[in-house]
Amino acid sequence: MTDLHFKPVDKSNWPDLEKLFESKGGPHNCWCMVWRKMLEGTSRYNKADTKQSLISYITNQTPVGLLCYDGEEAIAWCSVAPRETYRDLAGDNTLLDVWSLVCLFIKRKYRQKGIAKELIEQAIRYAKDSGAKYVEAYPVDPRSPSYRFMGFKPLFDKMGFEFKHMAGKRRHVMVLKV
Repeated sequence: MTDLHFKPVDKSNWPDLEKLFESKGGPHNCWCMVWRKMLEGTSRYNKADTKQSLISYITNQTPVGLLCYDGEEAIAWCSVAPRETYRDLAGDNTLLDVWSLVCLFIKRKYRQKGIAKELIEQAIRYAKDSGAKYVEAYPVDPRSPSYRFMGFKPLFDKMGFEFKHMAGKRRHVMVLKV
């Protein structure tokens, strides 16, 4: 890794996101729409519908997240966007101007190299620069059998996120004022 850089997803780099998602181990089944609101008349259980719903956000210039590049290759993704673009995440509804960070995906050969921390730092910067006052995340414990794509609580603790409450049995609602 010599040239890590980050870009918000838009029409110009949609092909990079598409290639990353369709790579081995990529989130090509859900298209990162598990928590996001879907297009009317579509199903989150239909791969084509989830992809089309994500494309609609990009076409409408609604923020969806960031890509991390190593040179010209997209190697990682972070879903971060205004909380109102998601379904109910059971977050802290007393806060306004919140962006939610709900998913991280890093290609296997790039894992364990600190990229998750860099993605989160860049997501915080992107949210703040876009008007967010808070970034809310929903990480799980490292031994959790599910929702691992939402990140792990110890990293968010180290980065200064404050635990608010549990959302369900596994997800920790954590907030950072930006």
